[in-house]
Amino acid sequence: MSPASQPPQPDLKAIRGSFLDFIDDPFYVPEADSVRYLADGLLILEDGKVKDFGAYGELQNRYKELPTTVYAERLIMPGFIDTHIHYPQTGMIAAYGEQLLEWLDQYVFPTEGKFQDKAYAEEIAEIFLDQLLSNGTTTALVFAAVFPQSVDAFFEAAERRSLCMIAGKVMMDRNAPEALCDTADSSYQDTKALIQKWHKKGRLRYAVTPRFAITSSDEQLQRAGELLAEFPDVYLHTHLSENVSEVAWVRQLFPQCNGYLDVYDQAGLVKQRSVFAHCVQLTEAEFQRLSEADSAIAFCPTSNLFLGSGLFKLEQAKSAEYPVKLGLGTDVGAGTSFSILQTANEAYKVAQLRQQKLSPFQALFLATLGGARALCLDDLIGSFDIGKEADFIVLNPRATPLMACRHAASAPSSLSELADRTFALIMMGDDRAVEATYILGKLVYEKAEATLP
Repeated sequence: MSPASQPPQPDLKAIRGSFLDFIDDPFYVPEADSVRYLADGLLILEDGKVKDFGAYGELQNRYKELPTTVYAERLIMPGFIDTHIHYPQTGMIAAYGEQLLEWLDQYVFPTEGKFQDKAYAEEIAEIFLDQLLSNGTTTALVFAAVFPQSVDAFFEAAERRSLCMIAGKVMMDRNAPEALCDTADSSYQDTKALIQKWHKKGRLRYAVTPRFAITSSDEQLQRAGELLAEFPDVYLHTHLSENVSEVAWVRQLFPQCNGYLDVYDQAGLVKQRSVFAHCVQLTEAEFQRLSEADSAIAFCPTSNLFLGSGLFKLEQAKSAEYPVKLGLGTDVGAGTSFSILQTANEAYKVAQLRQQKLSPFQALFLATLGGARALCLDDLIGSFDIGKEADFIVLNPRATPLMACRHAASAPSSLSELADRTFALIMMGDDRAVEATYILGKLVYEKAEATLP
């Protein structure tokens, strides 16, 4: 066989350092049995996937000839997963002074109108993805705008970077500016064409995306349900019970329904791949229904606090009787940071305000394997299990002088020490703590001049 006709050699590489991931849910399983921590571990990558993973001492002889990248005094984790974010709102993050409905009218709708221009959408998509990767987020469930070209711009940018992303065109046919409204029929036709174009193209997936019940007629929600029936493996992504005034308005618009969730349920939208953002005002019966349907909630604490929406009932979502799949969402631009670390920081505070607890391991589970489970992607991403796609990040727990003061340079040697170290990382960490981001085993972001303090 000539060299030109020989099969390509596998792309093998090794990463050495301290690793943290999860093998089970620490909300239900003792942390000692759900946390996987290797103070000195070795990750073997082959063609973008995990080939082997374990303690360095056990694997070193097997791979001693393999080029190895060493991250000393760092913590390597699966990439963060953002279960709810709006890429068209990147340019209006941190807009002052309104609650949800007024904020939409004053800031969101004028900003999203710009996405009729595909060139503008392409520009923002690049900035948005740069921000995600520099904050350690490797997968996200993303709202585009009402214009199909906004979806094309996003998916084209994500495809070039080989990213695992889920997104969809907003469906919105009432209670919004005329220039941002589609119709029940046009939203169905546009969404169907986008599903056929993008769903499962490489690592991309599509989400049917009515903005929320207020901006969709009953007919449009029914058409969304038809799409889910036609394409059973696409997602449903929308907002639910975020704000007290919103819930009251939904009750007026849909008097035939038994609450907000029932609006979606009657349209056939409450399914296993349905992700509902916020859910701050849910009733106990609605939590139970989401559990029965195996639907997911995106917990968006920075947004809920910024817009004054309320405090999410974390303990009810993660109850033993009616557990609901749960992930963290930054909800940019109502959320004020692309950082999942900062989002976990605020999630801890929301729990505290409700006299509940959120441990650092529980928070990091939601940011990784929990988010993957919420998005039905845990067979592909979210941990270092052999065979999974190798999206991971390198964190520097001593990224700032204050963090260096708080953290010893040596790796934690016990679970309690690791808990203390990761909690401080969540409280003080942000994009400055993200030293490197890998997609399918390839370095795609590296912090400039990263050095130990």
